[in-house]
Amino acid sequence: MSTAQLVVQHLPYLRRYARALTGSQIAGDAYVAATLETLVSEPETIGPSGNVKVELFQVFTRIWNSLSVNGRSEQIQRDLPAEVRLGQITPLPRQAFLLSCLEGFSEDEVSQILSTDAATVRDLVDEAGRELAADMATDILIIEDEPLIAMDLEALVEGLGHNVTGVARTRTEAVKLAATKRPGLILADIQLADGSSGLDAVNDLLKAFEVPVIFITAYPERFLTGERPEPAFLIAKPFQPANVSAVISQALFFQQSARRREVRASA
Repeated sequence: MSTAQLVVQHLPYLRRYARALTGSQIAGDAYVAATLETLVSEPETIGPSGNVKVELFQVFTRIWNSLSVNGRSEQIQRDLPAEVRLGQITPLPRQAFLLSCLEGFSEDEVSQILSTDAATVRDLVDEAGRELAADMATDILIIEDEPLIAMDLEALVEGLGHNVTGVARTRTEAVKLAATKRPGLILADIQLADGSSGLDAVNDLLKAFEVPVIFITAYPERFLTGERPEPAFLIAKPFQPANVSAVISQALFFQQSARRREVRASA
């Protein structure tokens, strides 16, 4: 398999990471596009004998942490919302946290991606976990038709200090539960018990109120094709508890950041 084919194979996961890091489909994909442009202009950046996935994320990280994107910062900035423009770059601890907990890289791989050492990576992940967990408790609605998975998610969510408002197995149940108590975050499966879609259920809810949504699916690459409006936050089945924790923290982090900006704007 050629280097280009290997890069394409890892692109859905780079897009997932980029979206979790920026909190936005548009912003994340803009950085991924800049990464691919860099690889086209600097093909020697990724060697055929190296770890292509690590090197791909390393190129992305170099761009993300730069103050300009190889002279193309103006183009990228037009596509990004104000909160994630290059002048307001996400701190290093959150990058380490997501690379480790969401993408499953080893400490050595994260240290290579971030150009640091394993001990520093451990400190960064611990720091990010404490920062992201602080003052973020909320009510969470779970939309999941598999009882065992729903139970695992409920226990995990409550273990993080959140409250589960209910578990919906269908689109109709989700709408009813949300009407009873509005959640602060939604965890939603794609395929539901009665053949209805978690995507449709979430779209119904978002007509009434805005809330961060994390989709759970066995096939995340099917929802990262660039051919339709796509979720910003995706968790792959079977999921690891650390992955769920990382993405919940990210989603709530961006929600709280948006609220702080609204307060400052109205002051």
